[in-house]
Amino acid sequence: MTKLERIRESLAVHGLALRGGFHPGPEDAAPPLAGDQGCETILLLGNLGGSLWPVFAESPELADGAPHALDRWTKRILESLAPGFGATALFPFGGPPWLPFQRWAMKADCVSASPLGILIHPDFGLWHAYRGALAFPERLDLPPPQHRPSPCDSCIARPCLSSCPVGAFTPGHYDVAGCRAHVAGDRGSACRQRGCLARLACPIGREHVYPPQQMAFHMAAFLAGR
Repeated sequence: MTKLERIRESLAVHGLALRGGFHPGPEDAAPPLAGDQGCETILLLGNLGGSLWPVFAESPELADGAPHALDRWTKRILESLAPGFGATALFPFGGPPWLPFQRWAMKADCVSASPLGILIHPDFGLWHAYRGALAFPERLDLPPPQHRPSPCDSCIARPCLSSCPVGAFTPGHYDVAGCRAHVAGDRGSACRQRGCLARLACPIGREHVYPPQQMAFHMAAFLAGR
């Protein structure tokens, strides 16, 4: 079994997936590793659809009621796995400074920017996320990245932009304050309970929509500013 296969197997136990990898160049802002070693390979890790929820829902982090439960769970899992593969765990949270995970994702995976600013996948749509990465001092053999057209390029109607009750999304801009005020208010119950209506309007990857409990968790975290 190759190292990549072993990593996939270890992640699957936690409802996580290997989301692709790349060999960073100077422009990718890869951090130095322990002992000032250079970073030669980055593997991105995350969830596809609601894959992580059954595991995370039973975690002590979710049960303890403290802030940032998903971040703390992710950190515990990845930092426990990384040493066994000779890797360093990296995260999109905990900054500043913030690591450029979206830029890395577009090098490692077949994703592209959507009108909502969320990266869209041709199969999973907007229902996926990057939770962390493993960074290696050696150059691992990686499969060639897939290159597939963005589903947004052929989407004429763009229902994601017209479905927000308060028009929080316009090309190149997201009104975070207006969105949060609506979700927290009397008229925001649909968003609080079902999840972002703009995100739900996207026709791609409908079979991978997060389960209701995961939707509610993310919306509660959004309202709490975490």
